[in-house]
Amino acid sequence: MAKGNGDKAKLSKKDYDEQVAQLRADLVQLQVELQNAPFKVVLIPAGVDAAGRGDAINTLMGWLDPRGVETIAVSDPSDEERERPFMWRFWRDLPTRGRVGIFVGSWYTETLREEARSKKALADLDHELRRIRHFERLLAENGTLVIKVWFHLTKAQQGKRLKELLANEDTAWRVTEEQQRGHRIYDRLARTAEHILGETDRPGAHWDRIDASDARFRNLSFGLTLLRRFREHTSQLAKSPEKAPNKPKRIVALRPDGRERLLALPLDHKLSSKQYEEKREKWLGRLNKAIRRAKQAKRSVVFVFEGQDAAGKGGAIRRLTSAIDARDYRVIPVAKPTAEEKAHHYLWRFWQHIPRDGFTAIFDRSWYGRVLVERIEGFCHPHEWKRAFGEINDFEEQLVHHGSIVVKFWLQVSKEEQLLRFESRQNTPYKQHKINDEDWRNRAQWAAYETAVGDMLALTDTAYAPWNLVPANNKRYARFDVLRTACKQITAALDG
Repeated sequence: MAKGNGDKAKLSKKDYDEQVAQLRADLVQLQVELQNAPFKVVLIPAGVDAAGRGDAINTLMGWLDPRGVETIAVSDPSDEERERPFMWRFWRDLPTRGRVGIFVGSWYTETLREEARSKKALADLDHELRRIRHFERLLAENGTLVIKVWFHLTKAQQGKRLKELLANEDTAWRVTEEQQRGHRIYDRLARTAEHILGETDRPGAHWDRIDASDARFRNLSFGLTLLRRFREHTSQLAKSPEKAPNKPKRIVALRPDGRERLLALPLDHKLSSKQYEEKREKWLGRLNKAIRRAKQAKRSVVFVFEGQDAAGKGGAIRRLTSAIDARDYRVIPVAKPTAEEKAHHYLWRFWQHIPRDGFTAIFDRSWYGRVLVERIEGFCHPHEWKRAFGEINDFEEQLVHHGSIVVKFWLQVSKEEQLLRFESRQNTPYKQHKINDEDWRNRAQWAAYETAVGDMLALTDTAYAPWNLVPANNKRYARFDVLRTACKQITAALDG
């Protein structure tokens, strides 16, 4: 942990009052500017026990307009939060664009608390820090201003502060047994804290360290840090404003082997009505058993359905759900993002729907829209969809690391078969709602989609979340293949 700043950490009341008057006006102006800015502010105060972090937060809140601030209190995870990946609750509570979100406790809190209770293996700690770095990088790359502040006290200063609090019956309640134990193992915690700060001090998510030995200096420095970081961020944006993305003239493959794999898929598999009926009941029963096993083992199942328009995703999903208790699953149809969803990172809306342990979520289209339709239509910049491959892999790895079973399907039809289905939809009254101008526009970009799908298959086909390619020219075969593959993959994950 950083050493104290000596005399610099002392501030007279007169100097403090004079500087606070100007700071308060500047902070309110910051909030006015932020309302029209294309980003949000995430403020993460952390530090040594008894450093007065809570007092600093309360003081800052008194200087800000409360209508533009959200405080997110983080305590021990609830049962609902434990039954989802670690980062789920933080994704859920991110502030909206144009606001300041102050995390009273954060994704660092549990890591530091666990270290205070038991000496964490360095490998486990580094895994958590890698996860935190990735999360903060996602926020920063999406334009979020991430401000992290570490309040520092030396061991002697901390001991003095705890002793003063304990000596007064009105403040003794503030000192917990955990804090007293933390003081006894201060040196060990200091080494761990230095490791954490060093490993997570990265571009876009730097740590600012504040000497907390003097309350006035601490509080003023806290507010000034917020102001300074905001001005630096807006200045940088002004120097290099980001232009709206343009629709690309041509889609160029990143990995030609992915498209080759797609084109090599045999689409002539067929299944007669009789064969389908015979096989369906068998595999529905097996899938029902596999899903019930997953629930008993408290393993969630996440299905991802992607495919060309009219490839039969909806029909396959309906057959799949007939094997699952209606109380245990949700189908999440993914359409164009809402205004609220656009104000967040594109993965935000999918984190909202991650199921609890033992339950099933079925995504009818998914986060892969970023590397498919958004890439092809120019809804995002090239640097955004290119980095999305790694972001998606990490997202799915977090799900699997938590215990979720991720089953991904791409349903493939030929161009000729798609045309027949489009025409059938147009000519059948009860199917006409399934076809619109956008479907025909997508069809005109068949080659572009083949290229984008090929890149997706090549760059997101991982050992923990592999792609299952389904020949879908014959609907019965596709539905049977989905049932059989889902059953086998879930069973293998449970047995493994």
